[in-house]
Amino acid sequence: MCEAFVGTWKLISSENFDEYMKEVGVGFATRKVASMAKPNMIISVQGDVITIKSESTFKNTEISFKLGQEFDEVTADDRKVKSIITLNEGGLIQVQKWNGKSTTITRKLVDGKIVVECVMKDVTSTRIYERA
Repeated sequence: MCEAFVGTWKLISSENFDEYMKEVGVGFATRKVASMAKPNMIISVQGDVITIKSESTFKNTEISFKLGQEFDEVTADDRKVKSIITLNEGGLIQVQKWNGKSTTITRKLVDGKIVVECVMKDVTSTRIYERA
């Protein structure tokens, strides 16, 4: 299921992340610091629970979830959202909803790297991670 995602991944490229954060509603100072961060993503699976940790000098976050079950999440920029993550065509598709808004974060394996696509309205950010 998600075993191919398991491991530690480091950010190697990021496109349009500042524009995405702006669309989501992240403030200027937080965007500037977050844009400079080079987080590691650590993915683990225990039984049917998947954990995704993001660790950087800026902020550490962690979510644990079961596929297809909604859960409460506090994002790195302190938004309180309802998230649901499903497995679709080999990709982990996360939908976050808050205050009548919605964003989709897709994590998929491409050529041995994890490509993370963040979409809010018509703004898309692409971040690429390789095994650390």
